[in-house]
Amino acid sequence: MKAKNFDKEFDEGQSVLRHLDLSKARRPEQEQKRVNVDFPLWMLQSLDKEAKRLGVPRQSVIKVWVAERLEKSISN
Repeated sequence: MKAKNFDKEFDEGQSVLRHLDLSKARRPEQEQKRVNVDFPLWMLQSLDKEAKRLGVPRQSVIKVWVAERLEKSISN
């Protein structure tokens, strides 16, 4: 498909997903890498309590808090 036709379909509000190979799509700087971190028991209990209150997994709380701290650190 030519870019002109692709743009036309997109501009007309048609779905262009059928023209894309999403199996190779990547989000820059968003790729995941597994790490292991050891936390004291009291910290895990606090994390679990907060995760339960928010209705999200523990990992989500950790990611958000670390991201917030890094953003704050970078902006200073």
